[in-house]
Amino acid sequence: MIAVRNVVFDFGGVLVQWRPEALLAAQFPDERERSIARHDIFGHPDWLEFDRGTLLEADAVARFAARSGFAEARIQHLFGAIREELQPKPDSIALLRSLAARAVPLYGLSNMSADIFQWLRERNDFFALFDGIVVSGCVGLIKPEPAIFAHLATTHALVPAESLFIDDMPANVSAARDAGFQAVQFTTAEALVPVLGRLVP
Repeated sequence: MIAVRNVVFDFGGVLVQWRPEALLAAQFPDERERSIARHDIFGHPDWLEFDRGTLLEADAVARFAARSGFAEARIQHLFGAIREELQPKPDSIALLRSLAARAVPLYGLSNMSADIFQWLRERNDFFALFDGIVVSGCVGLIKPEPAIFAHLATTHALVPAESLFIDDMPANVSAARDAGFQAVQFTTAEALVPVLGRLVP
């Protein structure tokens, strides 16, 4: 196996908390409403376009409200809760900092709207550790599409075979491997430690 020179992190579910089911349960205690929100908001293709950056947040709020029957104010409140959900995962951030201390080049590749990413970046200093970041909402591409992995490699002059991609979603891990990256599925920071110890010199 080729030695890893670069480590690429997903954000939601890896470096920051992302628990959509828990978020839905908190925002929509009624099971029927929760089912509607799951189907008409998070499970709708518009959510992917929101992440891609082709659907602005104000327009997404209007569409989600019209489709679900929920008031726009309630959808706006949901978007506020989404931002607050994205809290740093301490063990993952400690691992990120340990790699940075070893001068391992670090990159980010995440599906997220540009506005939410900007909000997140302003509140967390660990983003300064990255040598480069690609966010779906900023480039009009989205995981697991092959084009976003090609964009990452081209923009930051990465050799995919020398780069380890870490993501919590199996489809994204599989797509990264298809694009030539070494890739592992994230479960916990603790489980990732021996993987990094084995692959990153």
